[in-house]
Amino acid sequence: MVITHLIGGLGNQMFQYAAGRAVSLERGVSLSLDISGFANYGLHQGFELQRIFNCTAEIANEADVRGILGWQSSPRIRQLLLRQNMAVFRREGFVVEPHFHYWQGIKSVPHDCYLTGYWQSEQYFLEAAAQIRADFTFKLPLDNQNAELAKQIHAVNAVSLHVRRGDYANIPETTATHGLCSLDYYRVAIRHIAEQVQQPHFFVFSDDIAWVKNNLSIDFPCRYVDHNQGAESYNDMRLMSMCRHHIIANSSFSWWGAWLNPNVNKIVIAPSRWFAKQTDVRDLLPQGWIKQ
Repeated sequence: MVITHLIGGLGNQMFQYAAGRAVSLERGVSLSLDISGFANYGLHQGFELQRIFNCTAEIANEADVRGILGWQSSPRIRQLLLRQNMAVFRREGFVVEPHFHYWQGIKSVPHDCYLTGYWQSEQYFLEAAAQIRADFTFKLPLDNQNAELAKQIHAVNAVSLHVRRGDYANIPETTATHGLCSLDYYRVAIRHIAEQVQQPHFFVFSDDIAWVKNNLSIDFPCRYVDHNQGAESYNDMRLMSMCRHHIIANSSFSWWGAWLNPNVNKIVIAPSRWFAKQTDVRDLLPQGWIKQ
């Protein structure tokens, strides 16, 4: 059995699921999800995967986790063992992502293992990409408002543009970690799209549409999307994935919006700096995506 620990927003959960699913498929064993971290988690929308997607995995219970980690299954002990200087004390099946870029060691983890990390690289699940795409098909039909918007997207050369603010802008600790994409980033990206795409039509997604309208001028047909709130916010990712091209933020949410787009000729522009502090994310962006 492979158990993957889930935490964070929807984009993070998708990376964690995808890495675990790929390992379980390669090993020919089942995948279970440890969602215990959401019990006291006040950010984002909590555990979302099974509500939104047709993904197949059981929910791990305490006995499942204990079966792999033994005495190290206690949340307090697990937290202690996440420290790099404690790696030598971890059980063989306790697999902790050692750094933020792709880790070759994932190929040699035991059949029974517990995965903890963010796993934010397509390299972790590239060989299982078709299955991951199937797992990340959306369960529910679009409501009338989003269905109408989807029609508009399919009728034009649609370009999704995502501006992530919210916690990135309003929580100092989060700002210090992630930073914000600059207006210059978006201006240059828009120019690049305009040079490559005939009659682009921009669909702008943001958790602060008012700020975008007041600060970013887009001299092309443009639709601002801000009606998907709270538990329905995942529909923004769904609509992004229907666009032909993408300008993403330093956000796993719009990363997945672009990745789920099956268009092999899509243009995806992404920020070259993903975090405020210099971090090695050499393979966070799939091959062919443009660093700006």
